[in-house]
Amino acid sequence: MADEKPTRAANIFDVARLAGVSHQTVSRVLNGLPNVRPATRARVEQAIAQLNYSPSPAARSLVSRRTRTLGLIAPAVSDHGPVRIGMHFSIAARAARYSVDTVTTVDDDPGAVRAAIEGLLRRRVDAIALIVMDIGVLEMVRELDLSVPVVAAASSARRSPLLVQIDQYRGARAAVRHLAELGHTRIAHIAGPARAADAVERVRGWRDELAERGLPVVDLVYGNWQAEGGYRLGREMDLEPGMAVFCSNDLTAIGLLSALRERSLAVPEDISIVGFDDIPEAAYLYPPLTTVRQDFATLGELMVQKLLVSLEEGQDEMTETPLATRLVVRDSTRAVGSRAMEPSAAERARPLR
Repeated sequence: MADEKPTRAANIFDVARLAGVSHQTVSRVLNGLPNVRPATRARVEQAIAQLNYSPSPAARSLVSRRTRTLGLIAPAVSDHGPVRIGMHFSIAARAARYSVDTVTTVDDDPGAVRAAIEGLLRRRVDAIALIVMDIGVLEMVRELDLSVPVVAAASSARRSPLLVQIDQYRGARAAVRHLAELGHTRIAHIAGPARAADAVERVRGWRDELAERGLPVVDLVYGNWQAEGGYRLGREMDLEPGMAVFCSNDLTAIGLLSALRERSLAVPEDISIVGFDDIPEAAYLYPPLTTVRQDFATLGELMVQKLLVSLEEGQDEMTETPLATRLVVRDSTRAVGSRAMEPSAAERARPLR
């Protein structure tokens, strides 16, 4: 009789398949995290018992040496996205009963990031998360070979188990698609910095959507993510009625709005504008800004979940699907040739002065 093959020990992904949930949900149950429905938790616990699942021996050996501290390396910027990702990473870590040791670094300096990693390792963190904005830093992170689990929040066309990200590319395509469907045939783009990973993916999405529609790929300029940059470029760009501008982020759009007012170009009557991020102020601009919303909260939580899976299993080889964005249509975009909105009843009744 042929020798029987040894039975493989169940892992966290086997539990997830049997329970019909994601491996992140299994991780949340194992770590006692909140926001898991009781029925889902019971199903996961039943699958764990049925498979006789327990974390790998390598992971168990790590437990006794854990400090229950996660390292977080974040860029020394006040930009809305990185700040929100870092905040929700810390909230999720605390919910999992981990503390967070945060280090800020110069965003575009791979050497500074490497030094920060070495410092966190000396402080014996259990795992390291990075919020990466610069493509040079991202390439350095890809080459890391560390003794602890690592995850990076970074935009890239190259998928990897190392990365979690929001789908900048499809978000950019949705923004350009919206403008094209309104009848705009010349859609400019004020991009972020040329070496910013998010900016690279948004430029790629802008180019591909225009090319697919047979529209000219022109009017690309690079900004600095700031309102000042949007204002300065808005003063310099060759803009005329009937055009549209896809801005790299909402702060850039805010600066552009100011520049266009000074040039007596009305938004959206003359020029439509779309931003990116959906910062809290976007809905209260004049006009309220059409923009692309990113789920920074879920991204921060996903970073923690991925590290916890790695700590339990020894290594997480799963490549995450990028988180989807959402186009939020407000009043800064309008169909080409459409008439201005009729005044409201209150406005019609208001006495002339």
